[in-house]
Amino acid sequence: MVGFGPADVPPSAAVKFVGAGTAACIADLLTFPLDTAKVRLQIQGEVRASAAPGKSPAVTYRGVFGTITTMVRTEGPRSLYSGLVAGLQRQMSFASVRIGLYDSVKQFYTKGSDHVGIGSRLLAGCTTGAMAVAFAQPTDVVKVRFQAQARSGEHARRYCGTIDAYKTIAKEEGVRGLWKGTAPNIARSAIVNCTELVTYDFIKDMLLKSTALTDNLPCHFVSAFGAGLCTTVIASPVDVVKTRYMNSPPGQYSSVLKCAAAMMTQEGPLAFYKGFMPSFLRLGSWNVVMFVTYEQLKRAMMAVNHRHTTI
Repeated sequence: MVGFGPADVPPSAAVKFVGAGTAACIADLLTFPLDTAKVRLQIQGEVRASAAPGKSPAVTYRGVFGTITTMVRTEGPRSLYSGLVAGLQRQMSFASVRIGLYDSVKQFYTKGSDHVGIGSRLLAGCTTGAMAVAFAQPTDVVKVRFQAQARSGEHARRYCGTIDAYKTIAKEEGVRGLWKGTAPNIARSAIVNCTELVTYDFIKDMLLKSTALTDNLPCHFVSAFGAGLCTTVIASPVDVVKTRYMNSPPGQYSSVLKCAAAMMTQEGPLAFYKGFMPSFLRLGSWNVVMFVTYEQLKRAMMAVNHRHTTI
């Protein structure tokens, strides 16, 4: 058997809450460069559209690893982790709610029944996703702003630190600026949460019932990879619009729909899938690391709690 075995007693809501946030932070540390590359690719068409007539942007990104290479060459390796502090703040608050509370909310909707239908799973995913956005949106805004800003000499940096970013956004755009893009982010979070958690839940249940796999690492790995692929395909258009809108200066777009319409007219429908490959590489690897770590952390924390109670 690899890793910690399944616990006899289900983990408590507190264990799931802390375990989800910790696992998400570990996954973010390992996959953050891919997320930064995704953001740069997603906003690239926007940068071109806003460039002065007859003048192209200084840096053009091509592909996932081409983007990473260009960033390292022009801005240094640290640019790949720009916004990491806000990213970890986001995961500790965001993932703790949307993932850590998923099982509890699912049980609430089913009134503790052992039979859980797809409708209850979807409803639980939407609920915890929306709750997480309402709670952690400012951290997401700051993370995206940091990832989008270039560090080369030709570009003026908008913020010099995480705290400065929170203060500057609140000062220049008002407190509402910290919750900019909440509507598309709630839509994205609902889609991501429903797809990611429900797909993982469903694939895991199917593997346990229909194959020889047990509730351990191989089962968790396959379930997490499948969840990452499905989530990327379904959520990518909303993710691109969310990134563009949250990164935009005040007044560029009057609404989320205006942002989406501008993308369609200026860049065509494929713009909604900009950065798809880094999105898939990031979400696929992030899901594998997060879910595998989360499952093991739950069991490790339960084992520690069990030892303390038996001493």
